[in-house]
Amino acid sequence: MFMGKVNGKSSEAKNAGLDVEHELPSGDGDETAGDAGGVETSESELEKVKAERDSLLDRLARAQAEFDNARKRAGKEQQESRDYAIADAIKSLLPVIDSLERALQVKSDAAELRSGVELIYKQLQAALAKLSVNPIVAKGEPFDPRLHEAIELVETSDVPDHQVIEELQRGYKLKDRLLRPAMVKVAKNPGR
Repeated sequence: MFMGKVNGKSSEAKNAGLDVEHELPSGDGDETAGDAGGVETSESELEKVKAERDSLLDRLARAQAEFDNARKRAGKEQQESRDYAIADAIKSLLPVIDSLERALQVKSDAAELRSGVELIYKQLQAALAKLSVNPIVAKGEPFDPRLHEAIELVETSDVPDHQVIEELQRGYKLKDRLLRPAMVKVAKNPGR
């Protein structure tokens, strides 16, 4: 009989009969005496292994189903978040729309209308600031191509070269991200 080590264990520690997965039957020719008990033991072990396998496959199927459900739920929540993310922004702008509607209903002179529009403008600026939308300071600043879009170069010696002399359209940032660059006129000193 073979006495070497198999998987770190001596073959004596294993059944003297068959190891169904790894070993061949011993070649000593004495198969009649000890086979009946060994076959029954092997069959009962095989049944245990099959039952354990079936249990593990069932657990795996359940875990996969749970994972799929969690993935679908997360995807749905993410889509809802995208769909309704703008809701807070709109809520903060609704009072501005209300003020504009009230201003349009009032019959008044130009001075009152102007003061009403200025109030609405301040309301709108406050709503945008609450949403972390801030205007970009442009006039009097050095030209920065990351924040400003030069529409025209104006030759002048009144201000330093490459300084913004006029803002045609205000630019805005959302936190640190540029939403829209400021459209500006930039000074160019003659002779340079």
